[in-house]
Amino acid sequence: MVKLIALDMDGTLLGPNHDISRRNMEAINKAMERGVQVVVATGRAFYEAHGIIRELETPLPYICLNGAEVRNESHEILSTNALNTELIHKVADVFRAEDIFYQIYTDRAIYTSSVERDIEIFMDLAGQMGHLASEERIRNFMEERLERGTLIETDDYRSIFESEDENILKLLASSSSRAKLVRAKNELNEIGNLAVSSSSAGNIELTHENAQKGIALAHIAEIMDIDMKDVMAVGDNLNDISMLKRVGTAVAMGNAASEVKGIADKVTATNIEDGVALSIEEALHSLEEKQEAQAGESAES
Repeated sequence: MVKLIALDMDGTLLGPNHDISRRNMEAINKAMERGVQVVVATGRAFYEAHGIIRELETPLPYICLNGAEVRNESHEILSTNALNTELIHKVADVFRAEDIFYQIYTDRAIYTSSVERDIEIFMDLAGQMGHLASEERIRNFMEERLERGTLIETDDYRSIFESEDENILKLLASSSSRAKLVRAKNELNEIGNLAVSSSSAGNIELTHENAQKGIALAHIAEIMDIDMKDVMAVGDNLNDISMLKRVGTAVAMGNAASEVKGIADKVTATNIEDGVALSIEEALHSLEEKQEAQAGESAES
């Protein structure tokens, strides 16, 4: 019986325009009304995710940056898993050797060495997903982030590495060269104490080994006193695998990577076709059937 539902954002809950469809909103609100808890499990930072999720009627807990930061429904931080200076320098050396562009995610902002490169990456990602991207829209989005201070352009990452005022929670590297990404992943896996994953075919996401969606979700379930067999998780990419492997019901999106579909219990529709809503509606229908059956058994006894 599903009591807790964990939802990835990009490629799962969100559509091509990075918004939540009306049907997905209604399904989440209906689940919460029926006592089923919902948690957001995203590779995004809280300050990037909350602007979208707050459109829902009910405040939700957050697993941010693949589990590097966990917040309750009041947005209070429950746990943080930062990367230490030694690990950061080792990772930076790998990216520098392969000439791979990367961003730094801290608990305060995202740091980039080139906003123009970020725009190119957004355009490429949209193309990979079969969407026609608007450069003007993406450029406006970047400018908004710069104005809010959640995105900062800098040519000196070293000062961030050594800063005592911020925790580095994630590094996101991107490249159009699959060979570079494969070589980098192999080297990064040799370092140890790192969780090496991806949220698209052209990137690498790096967090501390304890900062994974599956670990964070198990922590939230424990706080809520919910057994993991009663948890459903929905995702589309490699950074979702750690949580999909741990739950009682693992759902892959129709647009999910083949590795994700391979370990899932079910495959729903794509993010364009409201696959999240369909999976929630199915779970609620099963819940109603079980509750009716239990009520019938109680009446007979």
